[in-house]
Formats: sequence, structure tokens, C-alpha cells
Amino acid sequence: MTKILMVCLGNICRSPLAEGILKSKVYSFKTTVDSAGTGAYHTGEKPDKRSIAIAKENNIDITQQKARKFSVTDFDEFDCIYVMDNSNYENVVALARDEKDISKVKLILNEVFPEENLEVPDPYYGGAFGFKNVYKMLDEACEIIAEKINSNE
Repeated sequence: MTKILMVCLGNICRSPLAEGILKSKVYSFKTTVDSAGTGAYHTGEKPDKRSIAIAKENNIDITQQKARKFSVTDFDEFDCIYVMDNSNYENVVALARDEKDISKVKLILNEVFPEENLEVPDPYYGGAFGFKNVYKMLDEACEIIAEKINSNE
């Protein structure tokens, strides 16, 4: 069983998209994908309507997702924790109990651009183009992640 967690700030824009995209690409029932935010601003809410719209344009339904806050227990639950930006990385790593926890945390765009530590920009205050751009970035990263998962199943 492979368990992947996607993390952004509020768990309503980037990480729900990443969760939905990766779920659509992984064909193994032995893989779980979830998402969380480093802040509790939107706990219990659905993803941002613009994330829902861009996902729907790409035949992905993320309307059943509900925002939640990242927890220390997520280190026990998940094998890999993909974060969207350096701030998310720092916030998640600050909760780590040991090196094993830290080793699970990765910037998602390092899958596309290894060790460049590029960030997925937060589209929340931008227009529709920002969400399309974020979708494209996450789709590319999730394709690589899915290939790794699918080849191991």
C-alpha cells in the first residue's frame, strides 16, 4: 500500500487539485491519496470553486473533498508528503519528530525539476489563468509520481 499526502496552505486550491489529479492517474487500488493544509482556515470546506472548475474541465471531480489541517499523525499515516512551496515545507518539517518524518517531505515540483526547489504558486488571489497554470504544473508532476507508483504495483 502506497499512501501519498498533498499539502498546501489552506487545502482548498493546490493540494485538492494535486490529490484529484494523482488519483486520476494511479490505477492501483493499493494507493491512497489525500490532502491537507498547514493552516486550519478552511477546515471542513470544499475546494475553491476555481479549483473545482479547472478539475472538472479536465474530467476530474474533486467536489467530495473537505479541507483539513495537517497533523503530526500524518507522518505515521503517509509514506510520502508532497508540499507545494517552501513555506509549506518549513511548516510541515517543523512538526517532524525525527529524520524519518523529515525524509517523507518533498517539494512536488522537484519531481519535474529535481533539486531546483521550485514552488507551485498559490492561485488564490489570482484569476482563472493562475488556476490553469497551477493545474498544468501539478498535472506534470503527478504524471511522474503516477508512473513511479504504477511501475511498482
